[in-house]
Amino acid sequence: MEITQNSFVIGLDSSTQSTKAIAWRGDGVAMAEGRAPIAMANPQVGWFEQDPEDWWQSCLLALGDLGTKIDLAGAQGLAISNQRETICFLGEDYRASQPAIVWLDERARRQMKTVSKALGAGNIHRISGKPVDITPVLYRLAWLKQNDPDTFAATACFADVQAYLVHRLTGQMKTGWISSDPMGCFDVVEKRWSGEILDYLGLEPQRFPESHRPGTQLGSVTEDGSAATGLATGLPVFAAGGDGQCAGLGTNCTMPGRAYINLGTAVVSGVWSRDYIYNSSWRTEISATGTGYINEMCLRSGAFLINWFVDNFTEGQKNNPGIFAELEAEAALIPIGSEGLLTLPYWAGCMNPHWDSEARGVFIGLTGSHTPAHIYRSILEGITLDVAQGTQAMVEAGIDIDEFIAIGGGAQSALWCQMLADATARPVRVCDTVEASALGAGMIAAFGAGHFATIEDAAAAMSGSHATVHPNARAHARYADLLEIYKPVYHNNAASFAELVAFAGQER
Repeated sequence: MEITQNSFVIGLDSSTQSTKAIAWRGDGVAMAEGRAPIAMANPQVGWFEQDPEDWWQSCLLALGDLGTKIDLAGAQGLAISNQRETICFLGEDYRASQPAIVWLDERARRQMKTVSKALGAGNIHRISGKPVDITPVLYRLAWLKQNDPDTFAATACFADVQAYLVHRLTGQMKTGWISSDPMGCFDVVEKRWSGEILDYLGLEPQRFPESHRPGTQLGSVTEDGSAATGLATGLPVFAAGGDGQCAGLGTNCTMPGRAYINLGTAVVSGVWSRDYIYNSSWRTEISATGTGYINEMCLRSGAFLINWFVDNFTEGQKNNPGIFAELEAEAALIPIGSEGLLTLPYWAGCMNPHWDSEARGVFIGLTGSHTPAHIYRSILEGITLDVAQGTQAMVEAGIDIDEFIAIGGGAQSALWCQMLADATARPVRVCDTVEASALGAGMIAAFGAGHFATIEDAAAAMSGSHATVHPNARAHARYADLLEIYKPVYHNNAASFAELVAFAGQER
């Protein structure tokens, strides 16, 4: 089936803060797009929730916006990229019985420890590919069972975002492997819900969505779905899933040695491998191609940390649209190492390599001579050093990274991309689309619609060209020395982090 100038596929990206509906041509060109926000509640410290109905309403608004720019009847298929590790609780009628718990949520700290002790941290890691960490849904399910047993018992389906939206569109409660995988309850080798983990929780696989290989048709848009969205009745909906894996697909990182790095709110980087390799220095996920795995590093506070600094410490400049360019220009004049200032960027805890949700941020080396530009540069350097540390661990484990493909808002920073190239000694190629997750979903839809023989073929044909930032050997030598100073900072402060978290908790 050919995608012509008058036909297209839709990649629908339902992320944490917004929905993007983008019509993609077969060469990867975006024909039109629609957007809509998604609200999030923070009812108490460490709790983050959303109403699943808001996911649907945002989807309707984004598709409605898209429909004002292009005739939706031309769509040949649709696939959904979704925020990962967010879970909703549906009754027998598949309506939400309470707010969904978002991936940012930290309420299950105690359950994380008890579950990992009961099942074995190494065993959980082996089955799910995920080291013990606050992020996977597994621990929130244990929290729900302990703290709200009525909701736990009454929930007919524990659904991810893709499954919820697929059901609203097609009437089918189905999802994809790469949405199920991040939950922490899914066997990433067997590609099924883990009997051992679900037995511990007292759950059956039937209380989770059917999970399918990427590109599988999950259903077709129903008459009700069509009336709500403007999509054609019968439009096929194909299994895609987690936004991280879809972003990797959108950058054509479907082969060894080529890693994507998303310089967004969080900084997420992943590289493909044919074999299943699990290691405490990263988390392992099923590839969006359905073949092989993605070895992924994640720093929860990426561009979030830069925005936090600008919003709070730049003398009322948060509403100045030029503040980032001004800080970047000043920071570029400061030498590597920010004249003795180093940042440990764990404002939202640490995933790899320490898996410590109680880790916190540190500025070390502050003097009266440091300016906002020094702090800005030090933040960028701290994030970059964390990436370099993870890259080094992967290479030592036998996973080659030859180049990075940079996506996300931070990829527009020439200074940051040069830092990444210099610190890792690898070229950084800047992706020409900022919507790599929606593009990855579009690639899967194009494969599902029959335009390509494989998802890999779709990724090769629909991914664009990239400007390349090359590493500087002299700068790399300086960053290598700085990395050796950076590495022990976490270990030297870990006990204090735990004590401070406990101390602050006494006031609540």
